[in-house]
Amino acid sequence: MPMLGAFLSPHPPVLLPEVGRGREREIAATGNAMAKAAAEVARWAPEVLIISSPHTILYGDYFHIAPGRGASGSMAAFGAPQVRMETAYDVPLREEIIRCAEAAGLQAGTMGQQDPSLDHGVLIPLYFLRKAGVTCPIVRMGLSGFSALDHYRLGQCVAQAVESLGRRAVFVASGDLSHKLKADGPYGFAPEGPVFDEAVTRAMDTGSFLDFFTLDSSLCERAAECGLRSFQIMAGALDGLAVRPRLLSHEGTFGVGYGVALFPVTGRDDTRRYAAACEQIRKDRMAARRAGEDPWVRLARLSLETFLRQGRVLQALPDDLPAELTHRAAGTFVSLHKDGRLRGCIGTITPTEENVAREIVQNAVSAGTRDPRFPPVRAGELDELEYSVDVLGRPEPVDSPDRLDPKIYGVIVSYGRKRGLLLPDLEGVDTAAEQVDIARRKGGIREEDPYTLQRFKVVRHL
Repeated sequence: MPMLGAFLSPHPPVLLPEVGRGREREIAATGNAMAKAAAEVARWAPEVLIISSPHTILYGDYFHIAPGRGASGSMAAFGAPQVRMETAYDVPLREEIIRCAEAAGLQAGTMGQQDPSLDHGVLIPLYFLRKAGVTCPIVRMGLSGFSALDHYRLGQCVAQAVESLGRRAVFVASGDLSHKLKADGPYGFAPEGPVFDEAVTRAMDTGSFLDFFTLDSSLCERAAECGLRSFQIMAGALDGLAVRPRLLSHEGTFGVGYGVALFPVTGRDDTRRYAAACEQIRKDRMAARRAGEDPWVRLARLSLETFLRQGRVLQALPDDLPAELTHRAAGTFVSLHKDGRLRGCIGTITPTEENVAREIVQNAVSAGTRDPRFPPVRAGELDELEYSVDVLGRPEPVDSPDRLDPKIYGVIVSYGRKRGLLLPDLEGVDTAAEQVDIARRKGGIREEDPYTLQRFKVVRHL
């Protein structure tokens, strides 16, 4: 038996009356849609729910699937400990999903559990489903730092396992949309927020799941989206299946997008297989990105690729480098991104090499191999990396955060021998206070320490 369908669910705690205490009425359309969706899922009579949640354990290089025979959780963190649920896990289905994932070359399993409790990304859709009479076991899985295509492939493994065991299954894709819809919302406003919500809800309404994979990663990051990877797994779970898409509601009352949608399966449709198209989108994006790289970025890429593929630091510089690279010295930072997420960033505040070119060579290798936040880049990842290079101007002291602007200036926070630096114009850093706080903590400097501030400008090369 293939998948019965999917339920795309937001997870705002305020949606529950026990938490909202009246405020849930401000998003009544979402609550009504959730109840309607849950009632329809109940009519499908599922034997198991597979729930993906952004708030379940997330690893950069592993899909975590909750272990054990079951779990419980409550909304105590949101002031409603009386809202408590327990659920059994479908252990055979979980093990079959893991087996299928391993056969597909995906890193997935039950290792690394930190908190067995059900998170609110699972509890909130379960709250409505239980009220509608759906009491079956679940399989609970988190997202990862893997590519959009890998999330789709995990969904395919879910569908394969469901069919192998003959389960009547529904996929529940838990996730909010943009967190940047209103200036007075908890996360502020970004122009990309409404753009993201419009694109994603259009895909929900039309059932064009390929649209979940065509959004630019920088737009998604600036929109502070929550559930896109959950939706991508859902798309894979419905691979090759015809669906009747139903967008039941979309609201942004509190500055966060809440979308509710149902996708009942109506048969098979081989035109709705998107893995090859997703891979081609990725390749086309990378080819376009590489074609547009300037000499600074090309040098960073060449430096890391030479080190990882040939085991040596680049010695002979390209002949066509601009004089700005070879005839001046400056501090530089090299940043690596993979699938829209940081993969490494190392730099120097002041020059340590004879010129900018040599500075880039050293920092590109360090960004790929010595950033303590990430495992070293593997040679097999090189074709998936995006590079940026920041060339730093001379730091100047400032006597107050009022003279900072995180979109224009980077900041250096110093106390004794401790220093923390943050580059300008970073996603999610919108105020000088946030910028100083992050840089201070990076340098191991306490808030009460009498630290000093410097600001600097950069020239960013993409």
